[in-house]
Formats: sequence, structure tokens, C-alpha cells
Amino acid sequence: MTETMGRSHRRLFAGKLIAIVLLSFLPTILNAGLLELNKEPINYKTTPVCDRIYLLKQQLEAGTARLKWDERGGWLPSVLKHLQVPAWSQTLVFSKTSLQINRISPATPRAIYFNDDTYVGWVNHGDVIELSAVDPEQGAIFYVLPQKKNVQPKIIRDQGDCLSCHSSSKTKGVPGYLVRSVFVDQKGQPYFGFGSTTTDHTTPFDKRFGGWYVSGMHGRMRHRGNVIARDDLSDPVDANKRANLTNLSGIFPVDDYLEPGSDIVALMILEHQSQMHNLITYASYECRHALYYQQIMNQVLNRPVNYETESTRSRIVSAGEKLLRYMLFSDEYRLQAPVRGFSEFSRRFSSQGPRDRKGRSLRDLDLERRMFRYPCSFLIYSESFDKLPSPMLNYVEERLIQVLQGKDQSEEFSHLSPRDRAIILEILVQTKAGFLDKVNALNQ
Repeated sequence: MTETMGRSHRRLFAGKLIAIVLLSFLPTILNAGLLELNKEPINYKTTPVCDRIYLLKQQLEAGTARLKWDERGGWLPSVLKHLQVPAWSQTLVFSKTSLQINRISPATPRAIYFNDDTYVGWVNHGDVIELSAVDPEQGAIFYVLPQKKNVQPKIIRDQGDCLSCHSSSKTKGVPGYLVRSVFVDQKGQPYFGFGSTTTDHTTPFDKRFGGWYVSGMHGRMRHRGNVIARDDLSDPVDANKRANLTNLSGIFPVDDYLEPGSDIVALMILEHQSQMHNLITYASYECRHALYYQQIMNQVLNRPVNYETESTRSRIVSAGEKLLRYMLFSDEYRLQAPVRGFSEFSRRFSSQGPRDRKGRSLRDLDLERRMFRYPCSFLIYSESFDKLPSPMLNYVEERLIQVLQGKDQSEEFSHLSPRDRAIILEILVQTKAGFLDKVNALNQ
């Protein structure tokens, strides 16, 4: 009887202890959609980073790099050169939906330049250049560079102001990026009462690009770009006005900018990669949180250190599947007409490779019926993807191989033909380090 009561008391004590542990983490658990950034295991503000902009920041402070002032763009041309961000990536947004809203209007749009991991925002006569880069482990990190001539340029990391917009449900609850489509008035002020859309490659074309300038051909398809909205909820924009524009010079002073256009293909790539970055970061954060809670519970319950709980597996699977579906372009909007840009963007973007022995690349564009000829995100080559926590990276790569080998014929991957799958697998085996070893290990 005494032994039985002892076991009962121990079980009761363990149950109370588990309840205390769970309650102590309840705010974070309930807030799983918008994860706690500045606590363990993320420590967003205090964990050292090594993104592209931080490295330039260090070089400027050490005197090993110098920026050159330009009378038209301030520090912009020099910053782009140091960060290896091409001017031909320019896109232009005239909605007042960013930091320097008082400087932005349809006559003075904000320019955004980008490469695979870095973003630069510039406003004509603006007070700062807005900067952000993807840290391989922490996700999007935000900075500003004051636009002051004759003052030693200094890059300053944001202390949280940017996260009011750049860490929300629109960015998957992690520090990240978003392309918004809004209706705007003649001053660039959004009509938020008409709604807004966070866009990516799944968004119907007729909901894209509101508040953006768009140069390029898109046939009979229509978008919300290039036009000022009417104060009419039932019919806010004339989508036929300024459709299929090849030249923006009659709309605003294009000579104030490094490039004359806002390439439609660049915008489409920007939409895709912004949410791809977010999903990689989300997968990383989810896995790190799951492993952190698992470690605590294993200690409390005196289980083996590497014991994997059902909750941990569930969180890895859920986040991993979201990332997998997006990177393979499940639910991609099917183009109803060919898309053509008129800048260097399409050619330059595709030329960056890498390519397999047959000359094929995941950066090859289709633009007739879908965005890419071989629908698997080029960001699979990114350092942030490779640095996903091991359980998450292993899960996503194993599932990717299952899909590409045709072992998963579920509806969400039905858009991939047997030829698509075979070619994507061949490209990855020949161009992504370690991928062949992963395939061979799974086939044993």
C-alpha cells in the first residue's frame, strides 16, 4: 500500500511539474504563429549575425572598405557595388507603405534593388537608404544607412521598428519580407478600406502589383499596377489603363533613377523569393523551438537526450511540408498569356546558374505558362536553406527526393509531370553539393 501511494505521489508530482513547465512557456506556445524573437532559442537581437550587410558594416568601421558619394544617388551606387546587388534588378513602388512615406509618391517612387539574399531600398532625396539581408540562421536582418554627404557613412542595425511590418502574419510570423498590392490615391496613400494583398507566385495576376510601377508585356492578363485608384469600392481601378507598358518615362521622371523601368519579371521573382525566404526562416524557427521544448521535457521526464516527442515531429512535418510545397510551386498561378520584360533582368538572372551537364538550370525562366521552366526554387542553393537545423533539412530533402522520384503522387504535386520531376532531380544531383549522396543513401 505504501509503495503504491509512493508511486502515486511521484506521478502526481511529475504531473504538476510538467504543468508548471508548460505554463511557463504557454505565452510562446500560444503565440506560435508569431514566435517570440528575443527569447531562447532564437535571441534575434543578441545572436551574432554574418549577413552580407553586416560584413560591409564591419569593413566600413575597420576602414577596409569605403563608399563613394554620388550626386544623384548619394551612397546608393557604391552600396550596390559593395553588396553585389545589380542596378538592373530595379523595381519601383509608389504606395506609401514603407519607412520614408513622406518622400514616396507616384512622382517619386521608392526603388528596390535585390539579389538572392540582400535588399536595398532607395527614395529620391531620402534621409536613409533602407537595407536588409538574410542571415543564414536568423533570417531577415534590417539596417539603415543615413544619406549624408561629407559624413563618414555608418550602417546602423534596426532595433525593432522594421519588425512592426516585417514580422507579422504576412511574413509567416518571422522576420522577413513581403510584396504588397494595394489601391492608392493620387498622393500614393493606400485605400486600406479596399483591402490589400500580400503577393507571391500563387496570387492571381489581377490582384498583383497595386501601388507598383510595372514595365513589360503580359498580353490579355491584367494587374493593378501603374494606375491611381478611384474612390469607388465597386470598381477602384481601370486595369486596362497603362497595361503592357514598355516605357514609364511619360509617368514620372525616370532620369532620377539608375534604370528607366520596373521590370515585370523582376517583380515576379521578388514576389516568389520574399516568401521563400520567410518559409525557410519559419521552418528553422519552428524546428529550433520544437527541439528546445523537447530538451526541457526530456530533462523533466528523465528521458534520453535525443528522444523525439510526437509534438516535435509534428512541428517539423508541418513546417517542412509548407516549405516543400512552396519551393516546388504547388498552387502556382498559371499564366494566361506570355510575360516579357524589357530590361536586362531576365537574361542576367538566368545566366547566374548553376547548370547541369546539359546546360539546364533552376533559374531558367518559362514565362509562357508558369514562371520557371523547371519548378523548384533556386533558393534551394542558398546558405539559409543549407543551414536549416539538421532534423528539418533532412526531412525536407528526403521528402523532396520522394516527390522527384515519383514516390509521392499526391494532388499537391500533380502539377509536376514525370519529365519535370526527372529533370529537376538530374539538375540537383549535378549541381547541389551532397545531393547525390542523399539520393543514394535513400535508395539503399
